[in-house]
Amino acid sequence: MAAAQLTTDHLSERHRPTLDQALEAIRTRAYWSPHPEHPKAYGENGSLSAADGLAAHKAVLGARFELDQPGTDGWTGGEVSPYGPELGVEYPHADVDVLLPAMRAGTAAWRDAGPETRALVCLEILARISARTHEFAHAVMHTSGQAFMMAFQAGGPHAQDRGLEAVAYAYAEQVRTPLVADWSKPQGKRDPLELRKAFTPVGRGISLLIGCNTFPTWNGYPGLFASLATGNPVLVKPHPRAVLPLALTVKVAREVLAEAGFDPNLVALAAERPGEGIAKDLALRPEIRIIDYTGSTSFGDWLETNARQAQVYTEKAGVNTVVIDSTDDYKGMLSNLAFSLSLYSGQMCTTPQNLLIPRDGISTDVGPKSYDEVVADLAAAVDGLLGDDARANALLGAIVNPDVKARLEAAAGLGEVALASREIANPDFPDAVVRTPVLVRLDGSKPDAEAAYMSECFGPVAFAVSVDSTADALELLRRTVREKGAMTVGAYTTSADVERAVEEVCLEESAQLSLNLTGGVYVNQTAAFSDFHGSGGNPAANAALCDGAFVSNRFRVVEVRRQA
Repeated sequence: MAAAQLTTDHLSERHRPTLDQALEAIRTRAYWSPHPEHPKAYGENGSLSAADGLAAHKAVLGARFELDQPGTDGWTGGEVSPYGPELGVEYPHADVDVLLPAMRAGTAAWRDAGPETRALVCLEILARISARTHEFAHAVMHTSGQAFMMAFQAGGPHAQDRGLEAVAYAYAEQVRTPLVADWSKPQGKRDPLELRKAFTPVGRGISLLIGCNTFPTWNGYPGLFASLATGNPVLVKPHPRAVLPLALTVKVAREVLAEAGFDPNLVALAAERPGEGIAKDLALRPEIRIIDYTGSTSFGDWLETNARQAQVYTEKAGVNTVVIDSTDDYKGMLSNLAFSLSLYSGQMCTTPQNLLIPRDGISTDVGPKSYDEVVADLAAAVDGLLGDDARANALLGAIVNPDVKARLEAAAGLGEVALASREIANPDFPDAVVRTPVLVRLDGSKPDAEAAYMSECFGPVAFAVSVDSTADALELLRRTVREKGAMTVGAYTTSADVERAVEEVCLEESAQLSLNLTGGVYVNQTAAFSDFHGSGGNPAANAALCDGAFVSNRFRVVEVRRQA
């Protein structure tokens, strides 16, 4: 192993203050981020400017992505941007029988480095990723279909925040137990019993990250950095349509590990050939001891049931619900909901799907509104928000895959359409598939409607479900979360009793609740260091991003006792 170019002193000087601030942030839950959200904040102090980031992105297109990792037995690729262009990037395809043993070779040195050094190395990886945020933004945009600004923020600083948050939790949990302790037990007149005890956090083994198509970095970084910071090698298996952002991440991680004097094979890439479907095979390998997965419920359930040798963390699907009882800011409510339904074409695991509205209507600050009026006004709010094509393209992005487009088109046949989806042309990318949301009216008392609103319809689809009363809405909310799960729940009410009732449902069913959002914060957005993404307590996910439970079972504490 080459001598370390990044010394512990250098890493500590550069990153220990950031780690301390992250630890304070997860303690106080206050707003904090070391990663700027605005594109103009980059371009100095070693970070790439907008032009340099675009040039760096273009430089990797149509070429082989070299990683110099063991076991490469060929090359694979095939990513096509949701905006139309083929990326043309070829990635190393790994013979896992060669790669997995190589990944384990450096674990002893990584373990012996200790929690603080591991955390500081992870922060150096994140800092270098942050400096290349403009480049990563284009990679996320052209694999997920997010509009550029969302790809920049969610795929860049927000993802980096989630990674740093995971490192902070990992560090806090590992140092909860002291590294050494002197133990003395009095024995009356005899000499005391004395032992010297050492406690070492030891990773479980190789961690498998199964990446998702829509948010490859935002959903990928928590598991990646939680496992790496707790002493585990990480094998990154990206979604075949979204390899580039995670391949860039792996390359940066390998460079930093080598410069810090560690084996770069502690982080490796497992890109798959078209149709190969290696996730199941990898998930059952005995070397794989941790799995992080974001995606469909069916495969998440399969992992939880079959990957018995591994600690499995899943974020699956849910049916996100908003209860509309009353509001003292009708215009603000409509504006907030319209944005929430439209952002990234509803292709977020937190986007509301079911809007539960009493059929007798609601009370508002502008007078009573019937169910029909609420639905019509919401449709008008969405239409107004997306009426300008340039603004619509900036909010909607592109449809990520044909399955979403098919669900969108089928949704119109599930009930009475209150707002039809329309096609929008993107002048910069004529092959992009851009669609506005569809809003469908459903009668909550009819069994055929229940089949629609009790199933997740991922994409730009929302159901305005009429219910007999707010009490019925709360019962339907409870049943939905209990049976189908929910990543988010929203509610609008001016009644203290209703507020307490919906809060009680969410507490009992472990669902994250947002009340009366009418401003610039939306139900489908969460902030690292403060908000928990998912709860781990309902069928939508078995873990939360991030909490102590997300990191603490990625390592075990091994004790060595010596006679003093």
